[in-house]
Amino acid sequence: MKGVSYALSGAVFLADQLSKWWIIEKVGLEARETIPVLPFFSLTWVENRGVSMGLLTADSDMGRWLLVALTAAIAVVVAYWIWREQRRGDMVALALVLGGALGNIVDRVRFGYVVDFVHLHLGQWSFYVFNVADAAISIGVVVLLVRALFGGPDSGHSDRRNERLHDA
Repeated sequence: MKGVSYALSGAVFLADQLSKWWIIEKVGLEARETIPVLPFFSLTWVENRGVSMGLLTADSDMGRWLLVALTAAIAVVVAYWIWREQRRGDMVALALVLGGALGNIVDRVRFGYVVDFVHLHLGQWSFYVFNVADAAISIGVVVLLVRALFGGPDSGHSDRRNERLHDA
């Protein structure tokens, strides 16, 4: 299962990089440009120089490389966590986080910022502009949190319940 998890990380990374290539090279989206697609969805170019939702903005080269180092360190920890993890659901969630982190690291190294372009909105309400990597990271973190708080089929909680039933 670990090999599948690393392959999933690679697939997320590839999907992220291909979507950004398509936006830049084929769609030709440029800085601050918006292309309406649906009433609630637009392609909007944002150069995200920070981390999630623009937090910790890196306005200098030193800040940029510190974010690269921080994200790379997190990616190494997540890759190791996958290696040590026994629960499939957690491995899948971690794979999403790892693939997304790698995609955003490559952007920050290549461009000095992360390319964001998916813009969800409804009327005056606007959700943050994000990319495939951000979506994968967010989904992975939510899955990990839900599984940690409520357990899952292979979280170990069911095994303890079964042991108690067997002992009774």
